[in-house]
Amino acid sequence: MSQKVLLTSKEVNIILHRLACQLIEKHLDFSNTILIGIQPRGKYLAERIKQILEQEYNIKNVPLGFLDITFFRDDFRRNEKPLEANKTQIDFIVEDKKVVFIDDVLYTGRSIRAALTAIQSFGRPSGIELLTLIDRRFSRDLPIQPDYRGRQVDAINNEKVIVNWKENDGEDQVLLVAKEVRSEKGKEKREKGKGEESDM
Repeated sequence: MSQKVLLTSKEVNIILHRLACQLIEKHLDFSNTILIGIQPRGKYLAERIKQILEQEYNIKNVPLGFLDITFFRDDFRRNEKPLEANKTQIDFIVEDKKVVFIDDVLYTGRSIRAALTAIQSFGRPSGIELLTLIDRRFSRDLPIQPDYRGRQVDAINNEKVIVNWKENDGEDQVLLVAKEVRSEKGKEKREKGKGEESDM
C-alpha cells in the first residue's frame, strides 16, 4: 500500500478560505442560508467553514447543523459490518431556507442522494447546494455535481482519498492511498512457491 500527499495543511487552509469567500459571494449575510455537515466527516469541514465565516469575515451566527444519512443510503443493507449511526443535530427551521450540504469527499454521489432524502424530514428547503473539499469527478454513480469544490482529484478504483482534520486526526492533510492490486498470474506463482513445485 502506497500513499501520496495531495494537499498539505497550508494548501487545505487556502482552499477553505476560498470556499468561504465563494459562499459569501453567493449568500452574503447568510440570513436565509443554513449549513448542513454530512456526518461523519463532513462535520469537520462544516465547522471550519463556519469558523472562518464568523471569525475572519465577521458574519455572525451562521446556522450550522449535522445530518446523519446512514439508514437513508440505498446500499446500507449490503454492508457486511454493523453500521454505526451518527448524531443528527438540526435545531432550526429548514422550510423555505437555502441549504448548503457540506461533505469532505464527493465520490459516487450516493451519500448526497441519501442526504436529499433525509433533509425532507425537517421541511422543504427553497434550494439545496453542495460544497465539497475533494471532488472525485470520474467516480460518480449518480448525476450529482458540487456547486463549490476545493480540488478535483482523478483517482482509479483501487485508490482511496483520505481527508485528515487536525481536530480529529492531528493534522489537516489530504492523502491518496493506493491499495496493492495483485494479478491472478502473480497469485498462482505465489501459491506454487508455497507448496507446489513450479514447471519452470
